[in-house]
Amino acid sequence: MAEPDVIDRTSLDGLMAAAGGDQSFLAELIDAYLEDSPQQLASMQRAMRGLDPEELRRAAHSLKSNSASLGAASLAAQCKELEDLGHRGAFPEAALCLARVRGEYEKVAQSLRQIRAGL
Repeated sequence: MAEPDVIDRTSLDGLMAAAGGDQSFLAELIDAYLEDSPQQLASMQRAMRGLDPEELRRAAHSLKSNSASLGAASLAAQCKELEDLGHRGAFPEAALCLARVRGEYEKVAQSLRQIRAGL
């Protein structure tokens, strides 16, 4: 059974349409996401080590929003869960959720790199 697409292409098509069909604009958005996202993941990891619920919530919120805008709905939903866990200071559950977020992020990043290469 094939794995479902981790990126909703209609979201990317909408972004490109909003930019007048400018593929370079979409390429810049993808590049920025791929550059910024590892920093957000690192912030989440630091927050977990330091038991800092606000940093965890903030980083998860940022990755959630950026992922949603590029059509990574599953990753965005997992980040929302992590954001909520951070808000509650539920670190044991957040650690498990962060592992899932990291795994899903790798799929998203790989897919976006492939899309970017085709622009």
